[in-house]
Amino acid sequence: MRIDVLSLFPDMFSGPLHDSIVGKALDRDQLQIEVTDFRQYSTNKHGNVDDYPFGGGAGMLLQAQPIFDAFEATQRQAQDQGIESGRVILMDPAGRQFDQSVAENFAHERHLTFICGHYEGYDERIRSLVTDEISMGDYVLTGGELPAMVMIDAVTRLLPGVLGNAASAPGDSFSNGLLEYPQYTRPAEYRGMAVPDVLLSGNHQKIADWRERESLKRTFQRRPDLLETAALTTAQKRLLNDIKLELEEQENNA
Repeated sequence: MRIDVLSLFPDMFSGPLHDSIVGKALDRDQLQIEVTDFRQYSTNKHGNVDDYPFGGGAGMLLQAQPIFDAFEATQRQAQDQGIESGRVILMDPAGRQFDQSVAENFAHERHLTFICGHYEGYDERIRSLVTDEISMGDYVLTGGELPAMVMIDAVTRLLPGVLGNAASAPGDSFSNGLLEYPQYTRPAEYRGMAVPDVLLSGNHQKIADWRERESLKRTFQRRPDLLETAALTTAQKRLLNDIKLELEEQENNA
């Protein structure tokens, strides 16, 4: 996969994206990341990339010209490698909120381009380049660089062969619409806290059943909103009802 990033602060990407899983993917040529400073494409003699909005208002807007020219240059570079233009992602609070399903969708692409905004916003014409507008949540950040890094990390770990254990990604929280079950490692007992006996039993079916139950229970207790859209089986729905009754009984007896 090739990832292009258009940013005014390319140095922000020099450290974090060369460590851990993303760094390993880069080293193995499973991933290519190109960060372009779109200020270099400004035709203004002062290198300005922003200006006041027509009609007045607070703040400055990113101009269309530097981003258009930088974008077109990166797409030509990708095409020279035999890679067609793919998804173009703009960070915007009005966009779809980023989640695991978006990451999985992006992971099927050969080419992603992230446009990292700054200042008050964008010249509206920039959106004509964009296929996806994404929000990280209902809060404000200084620019789009950190959200782009988060998305790159989430997408990279889903690429084939990137994770050492191919079963890791499908078992992550949110991959099946639920939170992940509790996990333990050695020692079996630590400071009076013991690993559940079922995990030491060697009975794979009982372990799978326990994990499914605990996943449903944790999701209900911590993120019940996820259950509104999770594709639960009939058996899981029955199990969830049992969990609710059990927790209600515990609360009444407390």
